[in-house]
Amino acid sequence: MKKISNSYVMLLLYVDDVLTAGSNLKEINKLKKELSKEFEMKDLGPAKQIIGMIISRDRFKGTLRLSQEHYVHKILDHFRIGNATSRTTPLENHLKLSKEQSPMTTEEWDYMSKVPYASAVAKFMDNPSKARWEAMKWLLR
Repeated sequence: MKKISNSYVMLLLYVDDVLTAGSNLKEINKLKKELSKEFEMKDLGPAKQIIGMIISRDRFKGTLRLSQEHYVHKILDHFRIGNATSRTTPLENHLKLSKEQSPMTTEEWDYMSKVPYASAVAKFMDNPSKARWEAMKWLLR
C-alpha cells in the first residue's frame, strides 16, 4: 500500500492477476499507467472477482463485499454434503469427540477408508472415526 497525502493506493498481486484499489482514482490510474510501461497489461475495468471471490460494491453506501459462496459450495460438494441442511451452531452438544471413538472393527475402518476425512481435518487425521467425520460434516454445513 502506498500512502499519498490523505489518500492511498493498494496493489494486490496473485500470480498474474493484479487488482488495484484506493481512495483516489487519479492515483490508481497513474499507477496502472506506470505499470503498463513495464509489463504487458490488460485493464478489465472494475473488478468483479479475484481468486475465486466475487466482489460487489455499492458506491452510494461506500461498501465493498467479498463472497466465497461458490468456493464454499465447491467444498461442500467435494465432501458430498452439498444438499445438506445448514446448521446454525458451530458444533452441536451431542457431538462429543474422544479417543474411544476410534474405529475398532474392520467394518468401521472400511467405512472410514471411503470418506475424504484426511482432506477435511488435521488434528485427528491419524485416527479417524465416524463420530469425528459426523462432527466435521456438521461444521462444514
